[in-house]
Amino acid sequence: MSNSVATSNAPADHLAPVYAQFPLQITDARGVFLHKPDGGKVLDLYGGHAVAALGYGHPRWVEALTEQAKSLCFQSNAVALDVRRRAATRLAKFAGLGLDTVFFVNSGAEANENALKLACKMTGGTQVIAVEGSFHGRTAAAGAVTWGADKKWYGFPNTPFEVKFIKPTTTAAELSTLINDQTAAVIVEPVQGVAGALDMPKEFLQALRFRCSENGSVLIFDEVQCGFGRTGHPFAANMYEVTPDIITTAKALGGGFPVSAMMVADHVAPYLKMDSLGTTFGGGPMACAIVEAVIDIIESENLLKNVQQRSAEIRETCMVGPVIGSQGAGLLLGLRTSRPAKDVQAELLKLDILTGTSADPNILRILAPFVLESEHVELLRKALARLPK
Repeated sequence: MSNSVATSNAPADHLAPVYAQFPLQITDARGVFLHKPDGGKVLDLYGGHAVAALGYGHPRWVEALTEQAKSLCFQSNAVALDVRRRAATRLAKFAGLGLDTVFFVNSGAEANENALKLACKMTGGTQVIAVEGSFHGRTAAAGAVTWGADKKWYGFPNTPFEVKFIKPTTTAAELSTLINDQTAAVIVEPVQGVAGALDMPKEFLQALRFRCSENGSVLIFDEVQCGFGRTGHPFAANMYEVTPDIITTAKALGGGFPVSAMMVADHVAPYLKMDSLGTTFGGGPMACAIVEAVIDIIESENLLKNVQQRSAEIRETCMVGPVIGSQGAGLLLGLRTSRPAKDVQAELLKLDILTGTSADPNILRILAPFVLESEHVELLRKALARLPK
């Protein structure tokens, strides 16, 4: 063993250097605006990657978290809690899809991981089908069904199952062969997020539903980004009128507090046996209090309608400057640009508007809070109009 003094390669701030970061410093935030150290404000149309559904500092969100923290900050799932029961009941009712059994966890990846495990356990299948362009998370199973992960960052020596990727243009006839006796599940984002707010064709989702029912495979809708109000409907499944066997949801579900859920249909629920799933922090009282509060705010403030209205305004008024088209749904929008979206994003940030990019180099992604107002859409329109085409 060497006696030499070790030298550290750790960064000065001790944070793992794994994130590309915006050239932006903020001190705090309120509503839909981020506040900079110099007193300036930035219109946040990125929403912390679709998380800040209610914007920042919503008084009822703050109150719910504060009161629950004072009352009971945490207790494990080994202790029955009324706040947990209420949150599950409220979420199932909000969805209105008959997916009435809820398993709370912490992140989208964890929800997808459990959904895939449950599907494999139910069916005995050894294959999972996903869609090109998909992003489902960075854990072993969720990463395995994420498009391009194997070439970029998937670090495990083997995937937990065989993975097959299909195009959203795959026909019903082709699906009858692709989804076979070995197919445990098909996992799909009804509106893909990282791919660029790419909405799936309704007939494709309908064909998946028909073939999975026919074959006995589990249809999983990953609504981590597109769900829980972001499309202007409780879930994209409601919008498409296609009900999967399992929905996973996160991001907007907590409005900034880490919480996710897996919601399953009645025919799936019997496979949830004692100790078949588990989590330490999932279903904690603070997370559940927030879920209940966020649903109450969305419903009482009519935010689903607001999402639809602001989405229509953006589509109608913001086709200016470098923007030449749009895709997606609700406030998961992709604005197609005539030149690289990363350049448009950088130019907008200089005008104090924060947006996102995507895997599509010509898609600027809008993931704005549900409390966005017409005056904020007008700020975006004016800024885009100032940019070169």
